[in-house]
Amino acid sequence: MTTAAVLDPDKVYAARLHAARARPYLATALYALSIVASPRVPIMGVDRHWRCYVSPAFVAQRPVEEVASMLVHEVSHLLRDHHDRSDRYARAHGLTSRADRLRMNLAADAEINDDAFGDGLPTPEDAVLPSTLRLPGGKLMEDYLGRLGLGPGTDATTWIDCGSGADGLPREWELGPDGANVLSDQQRDAVRFRVAHSIAGRRGDAPRGWQRWAEEALHPTQPWRALLGAAIRTATTSSGTGENYTYRRPARRSAAVPGAVLPSLRRTPPRVGVIVDTSGSVSDADLGSALLEVAAITRAVGGRRDLVTVLSCDAAARVVHPLCRAEGIPLFGGGGTDLRTGFTRALRGRPRPDVIVVLTDGETPWPSSRPNCRTVVGLFPRMRPQGWHHDHVPDLPPEWAHVVTIGTPQS
Repeated sequence: MTTAAVLDPDKVYAARLHAARARPYLATALYALSIVASPRVPIMGVDRHWRCYVSPAFVAQRPVEEVASMLVHEVSHLLRDHHDRSDRYARAHGLTSRADRLRMNLAADAEINDDAFGDGLPTPEDAVLPSTLRLPGGKLMEDYLGRLGLGPGTDATTWIDCGSGADGLPREWELGPDGANVLSDQQRDAVRFRVAHSIAGRRGDAPRGWQRWAEEALHPTQPWRALLGAAIRTATTSSGTGENYTYRRPARRSAAVPGAVLPSLRRTPPRVGVIVDTSGSVSDADLGSALLEVAAITRAVGGRRDLVTVLSCDAAARVVHPLCRAEGIPLFGGGGTDLRTGFTRALRGRPRPDVIVVLTDGETPWPSSRPNCRTVVGLFPRMRPQGWHHDHVPDLPPEWAHVVTIGTPQS
């Protein structure tokens, strides 16, 4: 056998040690990877079970530092849950082809590589960066997917294959769920939790992308995809939402009707109006949680930020902001609370929202009548302030609102 046909384990282990020293907050995840030699993978790839498939030829030809860069890249796919996020995006947009999965891999790479390299980790010459795809930096995979198409500009990237851990599509060279060294769901969650705590404890060392990920990992958001899906299923009067027919992707049954092209059914994401309670009774921590929930709502509508607007409200409704990025939303307020003004302002928007999401501590009067769209109320955990009176009973959200508690994800 040639040297390139046999994996050099010492070099791989040295690369993993180098990666852990360069990115100490990722050490737990790097050492949770199970290394598998595979001549069929172009460079490296991961599956959703936390196995990392490594090309012996790549390891033989590249320096330890570059192998370390690739280990950091691959484990980032797993930490950021790109396999499940890709599956959700594919279901929401009716994507089924291998070309679609390549787009997902490229978009996931762009999200990771935006801040993966430097400080001891060289940038591989064939790394996919946002600039490689002629896209702006600092975005999430779902944002890039909304803008990324395949064509002459991506021809040089068609060989890229980071495995099912990057795009959710199983490969023939993967060992599958019955193979050796599978991490259970609980073990994967434990790894993510420890990494998130490491990042939170050394904020000055981690890039902004990792800090954002850690905030969301430590403060789990509500399952907005399911909540908004339920809203659309019950929204009988809304237009442009739910299931619509499209000729952009012909139906599979067209083959049974010669000479005819039949449309396929496609689920259209809802327009969401978010009202954030910014009154004096809402803490800074609650407002931080609200921004995390807004980011999660955006992912639930497939990354379509044009479908989400945010309105800050205390006793008066403030300016409605189209969503650019959650951390850039100005939240004005600090006075008394009357979210009825927020409902009025949100329902006057054009186009009108299909769903209204209210993020509040509940210390507010509520509209006397049901809006003509679904309403989801996210309640911040209620704290008993100094001077709290036992006989004070805050107004409960109305019966027509679906109520969840922020910071307590539903099963």
